[in-house]
Amino acid sequence: MKNSVYLIILLAIGLLFTSYKWISGATEKVSEPEGNSTIENIMSRTSVRSYTDRKVSREQVDTLLRAAMAAPTAGNKQPWRFVVIENRSTLEWIGENFKSMGMAREAAVAVVVCGDVTATFPGDGRDYWIEDTSAAAENLLLAAHAMGLGAVWCGIYPMGERVEAFSDRLALPEEIIPMACICIGYPAGETVPKDKWKPEYVHYNKWHTTQAPPEFVP
Repeated sequence: MKNSVYLIILLAIGLLFTSYKWISGATEKVSEPEGNSTIENIMSRTSVRSYTDRKVSREQVDTLLRAAMAAPTAGNKQPWRFVVIENRSTLEWIGENFKSMGMAREAAVAVVVCGDVTATFPGDGRDYWIEDTSAAAENLLLAAHAMGLGAVWCGIYPMGERVEAFSDRLALPEEIIPMACICIGYPAGETVPKDKWKPEYVHYNKWHTTQAPPEFVP
């Protein structure tokens, strides 16, 4: 009789232990996705300016644009517009005419992120298009990195000469302003991200002249 009781107790303990391990494992699988986490993807992203001759597919570009359009946008106005550049002549033109965009000659594709100033707020809110398109551009860069692609953000707006040149070359309507040209391709070689963390740039609750953050007050 005693042996039976001991056996039941041991089985119950074993069942509890197994249940605990199963629950713990399930929780870990939910909280920690496979592969790179979002934070790791952000921290390891870097500007890539040299590419192989490997092509980037239309399906990949579509994924990049879907990621871009998932960005936050003021009032859900979504003023972003995109011009995908695949032809070599325009990529060569970009690389030849803008020194900081020389990598466009090697890129498999480029995406010019634009803003539609008629699709945003009136008055002082008009320039929210700049924030919205910038968020879309960053989403695109992060998606490219997550997909094993390399990309670099090349500024157009607010440089008047660049805005005019891209507008003419791409036949943009007057209300469409080119904000940035993102060159994309498969990286040629390893890339190392810069560590840009500077705690002295951070202030809590108000601007403090001392570097040490004040004590946290809930």
